[in-house]
Amino acid sequence: MIEMKPIGQIKKIGKQFLIEINKEYLHGLKGLEDFSHAQIVWWGHLSDSTENRKQLVLGKLFKKGPEQNGVFSTRAPMRPNPVLISTVKIQRIDSEKGIFIPFIDAEAGTPVLDIKPYQPMERVKNATAPEWCSHWPQWQEEAAQFNWADEINF
Repeated sequence: MIEMKPIGQIKKIGKQFLIEINKEYLHGLKGLEDFSHAQIVWWGHLSDSTENRKQLVLGKLFKKGPEQNGVFSTRAPMRPNPVLISTVKIQRIDSEKGIFIPFIDAEAGTPVLDIKPYQPMERVKNATAPEWCSHWPQWQEEAAQFNWADEINF
């Protein structure tokens, strides 16, 4: 039996985001202020349906990509278990609210399942990707300015 309980949710406040942490988990943020980035594990509740959980092969997601991709070769929200991960910059920690961040690719109201500090040792020196996406940004900081509309079939 697997049991998951959200520890908070995503809130949008003006042009920034807050990972609002439920009161009983706020003490778990202690020490996170010493990290520049965190990995946010969240539930893709907007794509969670019986139909989406059964999709193992997805259509042409990327304009320059293959006609089909297996779900495990994508970061698409349609998954057998819509557990998603985003690396975010920590702007500041509010001990009564949570973590303020400039951006996350999740909608307001999205349940947050876990938070992990991003460690530089998680980088991989010689990572490879398919040719069709090899021109994508190499660093998280560059991804926000990248023209994703030219890449993804929305």
